[in-house]
Amino acid sequence: MPHGQLMGISDLHVAHRENREFVEALHPDSAADWLIVAGDVGELFPDVEWALSVLSARYARVIWAPGNHDLWTTPGDPVQLRGEARYRHLVDLCRSLGVLTPEDPYPVWCGPGGPLVVAPLFVLYDHTFRTPTAATKAQALAQAHEAGIVCTDEYLLHPDPHPSRDAWCRARVAESERRLADCDPELRTVLVNHYPLVREPTRILRHPEFAQWCGTERTADWHLRFRAAAAVYGHLHVPRTSWHDGVRFEEVSVGYPREWRARTRPRDVPRPIFRTR
Repeated sequence: MPHGQLMGISDLHVAHRENREFVEALHPDSAADWLIVAGDVGELFPDVEWALSVLSARYARVIWAPGNHDLWTTPGDPVQLRGEARYRHLVDLCRSLGVLTPEDPYPVWCGPGGPLVVAPLFVLYDHTFRTPTAATKAQALAQAHEAGIVCTDEYLLHPDPHPSRDAWCRARVAESERRLADCDPELRTVLVNHYPLVREPTRILRHPEFAQWCGTERTADWHLRFRAAAAVYGHLHVPRTSWHDGVRFEEVSVGYPREWRARTRPRDVPRPIFRTR
């Protein structure tokens, strides 16, 4: 059986008709291909269920890490769970479909580039990606409100039972560090997170005030500490390859139709993370 390819995609946002059609038409090149889905499948629980059902039926293995939109609790969603309870409900959904999550044992990719531990992470943000003139979270939020660049998470992403998203982030960082430290030290990793693990990719954002919702400084050295052969992320809607400390970072987002409609289809996604040359 061929080893296939390790592919990555994120930010499917399947509530948009064009994006849903894109997912409907998505098929692997090989029955042995794995697909990393780095979050933001959809805002409504039924949309996430539909998309992951489609993809898990086509790819040999699907690996999911949650995005902020997946965790929103919107008025029109039949699932009104909030915060940790919503995340756990999504994990249960994934397990029912055979999709791996940050709560499951990390799989080992033995295809091209392997063996590699593929580690889906759920690490949030804590407003440490601030502008140079914002010394505190309060100042950063004030700047964002003044600029009219405020993430919808402030209204729809609830941290229950944690007192804040910052506290939830700290808890997830600690849990993820524990899991990664337990990985086989002889194997390199593919680190998968919805947000970039380092700040540098956010510096291309048109509105720097938005970067505070894009990650945490607590993960700045994880690609080195945990032997990353590659890091996969989304959220920024700027698909590209960049290198940080000699490690390849892949932004694999589809994005919104207005961002790719002129190209007739999303650019360069799914993106190969490791494939046969």
